[in-house]
Amino acid sequence: MNKKKLLILDGNSLLYRAFYAIPELTTSEGIHTNAVYGFTSMLLRMIDEIKPDYIVTAFDRAAPTFRHIEYGDYKAGRKKTPDELAMQFPIVRELLTKLAINIFELDGYEADDLIGTLSVVAENNDIDSYIVTGDRDALQLATDNVKVIINKKGMSEKEIYDRERMVTELGVTPKQFIDVKGLMGDKSDNIPGVPGIGEKTAYKLIKEYGSIENLLNNIESVSGKKLKESLMEYSEQAIFSKKLATIITNVPVDIDLEAIKSKEEFDVKGIRELFYKLQFKSLLEKVEKIGGTPIEEKTKNEAITNIEYVEVNSISELKNIDMTLNNKLLYVLFNVEETNVFSKLSLKKIYANYNNKNYVINTEKLLNDSQESTVKWLKMAFQAEGIKLVSHGIKYAYSSFLKLGIDLPLVEFDVEIAAYLVDSAKAEYSLKTLVEENLGESFQGEGDNLYINGLSFLPKLYEAEKSRIEALNMETLLYNVEQPLTKAIALMETEGFNIDKNMLQSLGEKFKEEIDTLTKDIYGLAEESFNINSPKQLGKILFEKLDLPAMKKTKTGYSTNAEVLEALKEKHPIIEKILYYRQITKLYSTYIEGLKAVIDIDGRIHSNFTQTVTTTGRLSSTEPNLQNIPIKYENGRAIRKVFIPHNKDCVILSADYSQIELRVLAHISGDENLIDAFKHSSDIHTKTASEVFGVPVEEVTKTMRSNAKAVNFGIVYGIGDFSLAQDLGITKAQAKEYIDTYLKRYPKVKDYMDKVVVDAEETSYVTTILNRRRFIPEVKSNNKIVKALGKRLAMNAPIQGSAADIIKIAMVNVNNRLKEKTMKSKLILQVHDELILNVYKDELEEVSYLVKSEMENVLSLSVPLEADVSVGENWYEAK
Repeated sequence: MNKKKLLILDGNSLLYRAFYAIPELTTSEGIHTNAVYGFTSMLLRMIDEIKPDYIVTAFDRAAPTFRHIEYGDYKAGRKKTPDELAMQFPIVRELLTKLAINIFELDGYEADDLIGTLSVVAENNDIDSYIVTGDRDALQLATDNVKVIINKKGMSEKEIYDRERMVTELGVTPKQFIDVKGLMGDKSDNIPGVPGIGEKTAYKLIKEYGSIENLLNNIESVSGKKLKESLMEYSEQAIFSKKLATIITNVPVDIDLEAIKSKEEFDVKGIRELFYKLQFKSLLEKVEKIGGTPIEEKTKNEAITNIEYVEVNSISELKNIDMTLNNKLLYVLFNVEETNVFSKLSLKKIYANYNNKNYVINTEKLLNDSQESTVKWLKMAFQAEGIKLVSHGIKYAYSSFLKLGIDLPLVEFDVEIAAYLVDSAKAEYSLKTLVEENLGESFQGEGDNLYINGLSFLPKLYEAEKSRIEALNMETLLYNVEQPLTKAIALMETEGFNIDKNMLQSLGEKFKEEIDTLTKDIYGLAEESFNINSPKQLGKILFEKLDLPAMKKTKTGYSTNAEVLEALKEKHPIIEKILYYRQITKLYSTYIEGLKAVIDIDGRIHSNFTQTVTTTGRLSSTEPNLQNIPIKYENGRAIRKVFIPHNKDCVILSADYSQIELRVLAHISGDENLIDAFKHSSDIHTKTASEVFGVPVEEVTKTMRSNAKAVNFGIVYGIGDFSLAQDLGITKAQAKEYIDTYLKRYPKVKDYMDKVVVDAEETSYVTTILNRRRFIPEVKSNNKIVKALGKRLAMNAPIQGSAADIIKIAMVNVNNRLKEKTMKSKLILQVHDELILNVYKDELEEVSYLVKSEMENVLSLSVPLEADVSVGENWYEAK
């Protein structure tokens, strides 16, 4: 019969080892988790390998032990537990409780004593014990039935000792190991031992004499005058040190092994909630219930997989749905064809809950059978007076309804957008993720079941996310900005941006000719042909054949990144050619061939905008990304020539905020001088140059203005003197002087930057004007480089995030005004601080005024907002 097994964890020791062994980990909310992660990983590994019948974790208590009472200097000099580690102890205790693992602790005794006592009780009951620790003191507890597992090299490797291995490897028995400690002492516990006796001598003496007592009784036979004198002088200290090093194995406490073998089951929901909070998603899959049943088997049983629903596949069935809501919310999910091509976007199914009955409405089939009747029903169902929708990811529903000629009403609550506002740092906000992470429930299902299960959780998700939004005072941001913005984005994507295919083809041919010419020039300068796009081959040409100074090396060869090439520009004419080659080949592949691939059947590009990607609050553009067209060089700007109005009766209008982030900085900091500069100066950079360099405005040179501009924007991003010096090509001392002078002239800017960092260090997050929250765990890091990054993010995030809030409100307001006035002109693109519209010529004057007015009156700030409006026959001309 297999013997039962007891797994004993040394809580304090393992947490300390994990904390120092595992790189710093924090959640998006700034909770330190490296010690918890290491401990949990080790625990799960031990459970999997040992498959114990009993598990217990022993902890030290803050109360002094008998050792402290007998020896005041016991463990004296130990450093205070770092705050980053101390905050993880309660988390581990919570974890153990949810795993139904007993915690063993007692005033007056150390965890070692409790571990020793447990192991003896287990051995007396014919149970094998496995002690997991990072402390070698526990080796004295090893027997034939008690194995001591010492974690090594962080938490990844381990050594397992029993009595036999102790004798074979160390030459002493486990009990004699105590005598070794008594002689050599222990610096970590401040056990004195005998001065002059180290580990090697201690082992030698105990191997020869068997114990400290026998050694002292035969002191005359000890060779070495100095050693003998030391043993005689410190004999009592040796005996006392042995006592201090001895782990007590008979702590006066009743131990009921059957109570330790908890009959409780895992708190599955609690574990899941905790693991998601700690962002241990990968570990959740490894958690196993004591006894071998995987946690996932239990979670599957919890999943809702057999919810009743009514399938609606015909017009007659559609008309039979009782749509009476009685002022209740309509919980609804939309299954829209997943495609990057707008023309293929289609509404496949609708999952709705009317009067506690679930319906799966097969809109794809219904529209094919009778589009007119189906559209009529959809209008009646979703444009009913007072309808309030609660959904997830509503944007594609807006778009698919627009294609049917239906204006879907503004959603009452979108759980995806709300979850993003609560924590913008998550990787994604799918229904599955939200249900599992925010509700602590398991989410299963495929096909219709996936949506039906999601629908069943939607009311709970709504309540949970609504409570979080209210607790964080984000109601205005959600209801007045982000949710209306979703609809504005859908309208913008639906409209699209018209493309001049002939111009695109012409630009492509021009770029191709330049690439061919550049290739020949580079081959000529290198005196051979090679793959210019291969860093390895390029490195050999530059640093071996042409003998240019190699600045960096990688595992695969020489570094040829942009930084290296920029530094070599003056060394050889081939460098300038390569830099230009890289620029134009990227333009060709990304924006000539790339744009050709995404032009839809209507001749337009319908870029996809996402609200839930960036941590800054800005929108993200994909398929294609129209926000990153490089405009630093003329070739990049020329790409904008292919973006044209919808027809000959239209023009392109560009409206761009002027220095929005600096204006936000002036408002947030409340600096009177900066505010005054915006109120009374037509050019903030010239005004700043005048202030920083101490010259009248009329004497500011072009270089002064350029340098002041770099300082202005550098301050917004928390730039340091080193980076500014690199940007301007000046000395670090000059850069420091520029920054110091700036901050003296605008003292409240300095006060703001200092305060926002202090606040972030306390709370782990910063907020924008509209209370958008961004978590910055980096600001609490012990790593100086990471912490410096966190400080810069803390300084910039409220500014950049507030600028994002402002442009979003402008989009919503402009869209609403155009709709109110039933104008043909439409918003077709947003790029950071710029709005692009397709404007009909007969509406140009009114739309120009409308857009400028809405953008400049978004919020009441202490400085005026300014928007520059320009018009052209294409985006290039308008900009």
